[in-house]
Amino acid sequence: MEGKVFIVGLGLIGGSIALAIKKAHPEAMIIGYDVNERQLGLARSLKVIDEAARSPEDGYGQADLIVLAVPVMQTEALLSSMPIERLKRGVIVTDVGSTKQRIVQGARRLLDHGVAFIGGHPMAGSHKSGVAAARAHLFENAFYILTPTDDVPPQQVEALKQWLAGTKAQFVILTPKEHDRITGVISHFPHLIAASLVHQAREYECENALVSRLAAGGFRDITRIASSNPEMWRDIFIHNKHELLALFDRWIAEMERLRSFVEEENSIAIYHYFLEAKQFRDGLPSRTKGAIPSFYDLYVDVPDYPGVISEVTGYLAEENISITNIRIIETREEIYGVLRLSFQSEDDRARAKACLAKHTNYATYEG
Repeated sequence: MEGKVFIVGLGLIGGSIALAIKKAHPEAMIIGYDVNERQLGLARSLKVIDEAARSPEDGYGQADLIVLAVPVMQTEALLSSMPIERLKRGVIVTDVGSTKQRIVQGARRLLDHGVAFIGGHPMAGSHKSGVAAARAHLFENAFYILTPTDDVPPQQVEALKQWLAGTKAQFVILTPKEHDRITGVISHFPHLIAASLVHQAREYECENALVSRLAAGGFRDITRIASSNPEMWRDIFIHNKHELLALFDRWIAEMERLRSFVEEENSIAIYHYFLEAKQFRDGLPSRTKGAIPSFYDLYVDVPDYPGVISEVTGYLAEENISITNIRIIETREEIYGVLRLSFQSEDDRARAKACLAKHTNYATYEG
């Protein structure tokens, strides 16, 4: 593909899409814009983009492909103000938001004027943010949802897939409603549950200060997603309001059913409830990226002596293996402690495991 690509929003997602397009289509020119001038300058210096636009309006008219890589509320605002008369004939406009019905509705003015708007949602991310964390391979093997309406010719959908071929993602076509219902179940509502569990623990801490100390282990792990960007999740919940309200009703009914099992001490029902959950969960794909960024953790049993952490991280640094997070889970005198190392990909974790096996005799196991 040749032409000009205009990316509005140069964070992790926008930057990674830019790099993936550059990798697959080196003849294409990538123009970028971000309200954060530092991010914009960094994107230019890191060669994520070829040119910087001074405003969205400066980039729209040049582009053969426009990617709106901003939060969903900002996407709505950009769609409502996009100057249709200045757009190139045949331009494709897409976004990366995790809600689709309101976005597609907001793009109706473009669609009514023959502009091909194709909703998009790359279902991959990272626990890092900003353009400095952008990677061309971020979406590799991830599902990339596209939600074209009947107004969009099939050849335009195929053209967008070609533009995005460098992501090496698996494209899936859904209706906007199907998308919002599925992401509500597997992404949006789980974030709500995690936040609710944290609120419950915070309230109990008023009664007993031990709560937060004891929650440092497994509880902290299962509620990791509650530390996500609150502004982003506020907007997502407003956008996907109707699907989430339906999920609230189903969840309350599910909790009432489970509550009755406990109240009645129905051991058979409780057992089967957990058994069926385990069987379904164990059958989920483990090597496919999903709506919630995966945690690729490696636990390392290390002896208690000065410098052991530097030793472990030093071996990984020698082989250019990047760690996204490190945490000491347990360390007591005269016994082995446990380091939890988090990586950005399964490949990085496998390389780290092999690296430590080569240089040390420390036991490692995956989380």
